Amino acid sequence: MLLQGIDWTLIAAYFVISLLIGVAVTRKAGKSSTEFFAAGRNMPWWLLGVSMVATTFSTDTPNLVTDIVRRHGVAGNWFWWAFLLTGMLTVFVYARLWKRSGVLTDIEFYELRYSCRPAAFLRGFRALYLGAFFNIVIMATVSLAAIKIGRVLMNFSPLQTIFIAGLVTMVYSSLGGLRGVLITDLIQFGLAMAGGLGAALVALRLPQVGGLKGLLAHEAVSGRLALLPDFSVGSELFAVFLIPLLVQWWSVWYPGAEPGGGGYIAQRMLAAKNEKHSVGAVFLFNAAHYALRPWPWIIVALASLVVFPNLDALRTAFPHAADVVNHDMGYPAMLTFLPAGFLGLVVASLIAAYMSTISTHLNWGASYLIHDFYHRFLRPQAHEKELVFVGRMATVLLMLLAGVLALWMENALDSFQILLQIGAGTGLLFILRWFWWRINAASEIAAMVVSFLVAVYFRLIHDHTGLPQLDQWQELTIGVCITTFGWLCVTFLTKPTEEKTLVSFCRLVKPGGPGWSKITGRLRGPDESSESGDKAWQVPRGLLCMFLGCSAVYSTLFAVGHWIYGHRTVAMILSAIALVSSMLLVKAWSKLLAD
Repeated sequence: MLLQGIDWTLIAAYFVISLLIGVAVTRKAGKSSTEFFAAGRNMPWWLLGVSMVATTFSTDTPNLVTDIVRRHGVAGNWFWWAFLLTGMLTVFVYARLWKRSGVLTDIEFYELRYSCRPAAFLRGFRALYLGAFFNIVIMATVSLAAIKIGRVLMNFSPLQTIFIAGLVTMVYSSLGGLRGVLITDLIQFGLAMAGGLGAALVALRLPQVGGLKGLLAHEAVSGRLALLPDFSVGSELFAVFLIPLLVQWWSVWYPGAEPGGGGYIAQRMLAAKNEKHSVGAVFLFNAAHYALRPWPWIIVALASLVVFPNLDALRTAFPHAADVVNHDMGYPAMLTFLPAGFLGLVVASLIAAYMSTISTHLNWGASYLIHDFYHRFLRPQAHEKELVFVGRMATVLLMLLAGVLALWMENALDSFQILLQIGAGTGLLFILRWFWWRINAASEIAAMVVSFLVAVYFRLIHDHTGLPQLDQWQELTIGVCITTFGWLCVTFLTKPTEEKTLVSFCRLVKPGGPGWSKITGRLRGPDESSESGDKAWQVPRGLLCMFLGCSAVYSTLFAVGHWIYGHRTVAMILSAIALVSSMLLVKAWSKLLAD
């Protein structure tokens, strides 16, 4: 047992604070379903942005980054760095549209955008599919990382870890609703950042590592520092760099990086005070997520290659955890070197990371199950108190199911790739449905069904067919092509959405652009404003802001890396690019907001 009395005191104090926050906002959260699931729709951009960052930093995130670095080097992080393009597209194109829609959840969008029974079916099915099945898989993946940390640092059994960490999260999430989640996320983000930075500093001070210079010069590390993959190795170039940048970011649906926005990101946007706060929240999230957080995790991952160069070294060092050893365990293994007191702080920060993600997914999943299924289809006459009560019960049930599934999983990176495959090919539809009137409910149903069947084929059937084995990027690309072709065919073979629904959607959301010209032309009666038409077309300026935002964040991310590596000239050039991009972005952004 590595934890001492002071460590346990810090962890217990954090648990108590989280529970007190949940209790403190219980009455306010229980007033209505809007309060419980959307915090009254009156939250500021900075709190929402920090909450998004805290949610995406879970216990599995440093484990995932460590797994990637140990297998593919620093450049392997393009697996998720490429999603910045998705994030910036959401910031400058979709955040305002989501806020204008006025829906409580992004699933409710289906009956705003589509019509008749297919729209109702899609809303109900997606509520169950995402709110229960998909959401439980995500939470189980996060819980798997908590299990590995609990096994390494506390010698806890998987069941003990899930019971202790899950119980506290379940209690304050069910009591405080989204408001409680947002407030605790603020504390959790501070703890998580302090813990990640502290873990990196301690790792560098280990005698085996020999400081930053010793780390960078070590033979196990020196060949893994490149920020771009080796272009001479075709498989690495495609798998790590080209496919994520050219295909993955726009074609794959993944929680927290949904093309066109969605999930808990949409939930935060819909909880904002107004459109400006919605845009600001998503920008803060993307800037912090990609430019601020990665390097402490990367440093610890590189240091783990020095101390634990292979899986056998991890098994030898932690025989009691040999059954869960994989490369993603390199991160918690490095935490065993932390001194008493500081270890408690870092463990508390990892618990905070776990709880922030789980609490968000519990509230988000419950909002789908209650608002979009229970209230919409089972109990439309239910009063607000009943909806809040059933929402709290759903929160408890989701946590129990996620904990059970976590006991069956083995590896965070494999789970990440499975989820990417399931969502492959659906992203383009989620982008275009706002700007092309012809997409209908049948398009979405087809995309969902085909992508799932393709994922099942590659995971369960392909290996038994005798066909050549495919790399992950090849499976992803094939899945994207098949799914995209499938939903496009269904789109043109089925009837479009009813015109009155499309007209109502345009009048409310004002998407604008050539894809709606057939519909917006019918809005302009003698007493009708044309602002729902071309004057609302803000996408060109939004794309400019997207490009400048990506330039600023990527330049900052890589500038930090080169400062760490000691490449001063390159670091100064990248810092200058980041500064210029930021200045141009401020100017373009102000014009976008003025439209």
